[in-house]
Amino acid sequence: MKTNCWEVKKCGRQQNGIKTGEFGICLARSETSYNGKNGGKNGGRYCWKIAGTLCGGEVQGSFARKVGNCMACDFFKQVRKEEGKEFQL
Repeated sequence: MKTNCWEVKKCGRQQNGIKTGEFGICLARSETSYNGKNGGKNGGRYCWKIAGTLCGGEVQGSFARKVGNCMACDFFKQVRKEEGKEFQL
């Protein structure tokens, strides 16, 4: 299994994380329908497609609204580079 967003970004929204009281558990961590995308656990390497993920301390909206921020994200760039031609946007 490859490194997931919550392991890199340290957002605190994993189960029992420091920000779950304020924002809840991140859907990237719990959304099982994306399990395996880009080699991640649940949505952990596909977070840009999931509404409600945390970026810059703020909950983000839909893919269409947040894609610009995501493409500038170091984690997005890392996944894209690691996956190469197999990258799933």
